[in-house]
Amino acid sequence: MAKQSAPQELAGIAPKLVEVTDEVLFGDVWERPGLSPRDRSLVTVSVLAALYRGEQLGYHLRTALENGLSVEELSEAITHLAFYAGWPNAMTAITQLQRIADERTAT
Repeated sequence: MAKQSAPQELAGIAPKLVEVTDEVLFGDVWERPGLSPRDRSLVTVSVLAALYRGEQLGYHLRTALENGLSVEELSEAITHLAFYAGWPNAMTAITQLQRIADERTAT
């Protein structure tokens, strides 16, 4: 897994937020041994989709693919959460996944 980091262009307006994102979230929480990066990605994508947090979802879908999840597994997770988190949330998430999958096959 590539080292995750907050967008560094935000350091000018929110240096502490970038710092704690890098040091605590990505430097500690994501590195804990209790879950694999793959499993953490699955949890993160599911929560972001369920809570309709589309701005962060694309980044984490890409990270999930880098962490070993397949497009098919992510599609299955999104389909499953449609019944628990709502149809619009799932449709938004699957649309982003489709866009990312298309980008990956085009390159």
